[in-house]
Amino acid sequence: MKKHSVKKSLLALSALTVLSAPLLSSDIPKAFAASATKSTTAQASKGQNAASAKAAAPKNVIIFIGDGMGEASRNAIRLATVGKSGLLEMDNMPVTGLVSTSSGDNLVTDSAAAATAIATGVKTYNGAIGMDLNKKPVTTIMELAKKAGMSTGVVTTSQVTDATGAAFGAHVEKRSAQSEIAKQYLEKSKLDVILGGGEDFWYPAGTAGKHPDAPAEDPEEASKGTQGNLVEQAKKLGYSYVTDQAEMKAAKGSKLLGLFANEEMFQAHNKLGNSYNPTVSLPDMTAKAIDVLSKNKKGFFLMVEEEGTDEMAHDNEGELTIKAGQQLDKAVKVAKDYAKAHPDTLVLVTADHETGGLAIEGKDAKDEADDGTTNEDGPFTIHGTDETFYIDWTTKGHTAVDVALTAMGPGSSQFTGNYPNTAIHDKLVKLLQLKK
Repeated sequence: MKKHSVKKSLLALSALTVLSAPLLSSDIPKAFAASATKSTTAQASKGQNAASAKAAAPKNVIIFIGDGMGEASRNAIRLATVGKSGLLEMDNMPVTGLVSTSSGDNLVTDSAAAATAIATGVKTYNGAIGMDLNKKPVTTIMELAKKAGMSTGVVTTSQVTDATGAAFGAHVEKRSAQSEIAKQYLEKSKLDVILGGGEDFWYPAGTAGKHPDAPAEDPEEASKGTQGNLVEQAKKLGYSYVTDQAEMKAAKGSKLLGLFANEEMFQAHNKLGNSYNPTVSLPDMTAKAIDVLSKNKKGFFLMVEEEGTDEMAHDNEGELTIKAGQQLDKAVKVAKDYAKAHPDTLVLVTADHETGGLAIEGKDAKDEADDGTTNEDGPFTIHGTDETFYIDWTTKGHTAVDVALTAMGPGSSQFTGNYPNTAIHDKLVKLLQLKK
């Protein structure tokens, strides 16, 4: 985290809130104060409260989820990008909170249960998408936003139908039902913008799309859809369909589907080697999504996910974890720049869980890799210096540690403190005044 602890940051925020409170008595003329009636005071108070509530209510919400990005991951990305005293875009935000991530049936969550908690406010079992512990569908915040007239979108470097995005726009018992998730995007939640990878789940087996089956970078990838040709269905429903950067840039209209890879927009767990080089970057996808969604005068709700911070951490690939995190940070800057020009926009940056049990060590730390319990990775250069650091991985799975949430914009003060991931949904529903 930043130089100060979360506790100190929260105390500073509390102090700022107290210091910025209006000084009522000193600014009111004595004659007016003497003649003011209780009724007038009550009316003024009511008016001030209404104005305050209106000012604190965001029109637009952009939530970033760095999959698997624990606080140590953010620190590693920061050290490699801006150095010890610098701040990432995602950290240079006025509000900080801590979020607990355990699922409804496990101390250690998976992405499906974690994203469902954020999207619905309900804890569920690992693997569930938009379902409660009894396998009953639970309305998502994007569905509520759509009902209120807002536009909605999912952007990710993973398959667009992978767990995190899916939890905001679908309801299935198992996260593996990705073609069913795609079908629900089109027919039920009716997302306006869908950008990322995962073309293989939109075409039936034997029907290759723009991205060929068995590509050289991963011969195991091929179309495997189970719900017919969903790309053609999307076109009939009015979506502009794009498959590369140029097509995305040129796309018009209020509904956009972009599938830029067979599966994830990078290579992980690959026998031929891992790489992070999306053909369309997360910042560019984010910018396009905002451009399309912001045309709705009633506002929009956008979820942006960087998947590489999770998949590369599963493989204990420190360099590629950092590289993916740097792209996420650039995408956050895109949203922050939009929010500065449109101050009715709330921006949140968090994670669904931590992956890798990542720890940061100095160059003189003992290499514990020989004991079979850790995997030391590095060295990595601290930006702007000759110093280096190492990453010590303690697992190739998820952990149960809390993750950070940073925020800016109207209503962001609601996200201070420690709270469960379900509270993100609850706070957003209240701020957006959504009706269930």
